[in-house]
Amino acid sequence: MNYNKLATKEVVQKVVQALGKRNVEAVVVENGREALAKIKELIPKNTSVMNGSSVTLEQIGFIDYLKEEKHGWNNLHAGIIAEKDPTKQSLLRKQALLSDYYLGSVHALAETGEFIIASNTGSQLPHIVFSSSNLIFVVSTKKIVPTLPDATNRLIKHVVPLEDAQMKRKYGVGTAVNKVFTFYNENPMMGRKIIMILVNDDLGF
Repeated sequence: MNYNKLATKEVVQKVVQALGKRNVEAVVVENGREALAKIKELIPKNTSVMNGSSVTLEQIGFIDYLKEEKHGWNNLHAGIIAEKDPTKQSLLRKQALLSDYYLGSVHALAETGEFIIASNTGSQLPHIVFSSSNLIFVVSTKKIVPTLPDATNRLIKHVVPLEDAQMKRKYGVGTAVNKVFTFYNENPMMGRKIIMILVNDDLGF
């Protein structure tokens, strides 16, 4: 299977409908520039924002935009990095779990609407599973595969080797798939807003 091939328009529309049935709103854009513009439109000023480590967010310019501090958001990640006291930094990480918005990506998305997110430490998973009231995922359509088992294969066979190599280049130590979250559905009783921005562009792994 070619894991770098963008999905057709027909498949993308199928995924949009499937996500909607799982209480995930899908927005389709053509490139990273449009994805970043959509994020700016979605997040109001004076709200708290937290993000996970994501090649996709880096590529669309979101991380650089956050660092500019011209957005009017409370950038929780910057506060955590700036704090050098380990005890205080740990507390800030826990407090950040209640961010108004959390942004990230997914490792694979099935045409049926399920998607999977893997993690080494699990630090981003509480946001995604429960604690953040608004989630925004930016996902290249190349991450779409036919079924949930195909999504797992994409993670193990394609994503992990690439992320492991990148981690070794950056930090001298690789990664591991210690925790994997499968999203089947969002219970509407929770009152959360989940938006997936599908990008018809080659982004992320």
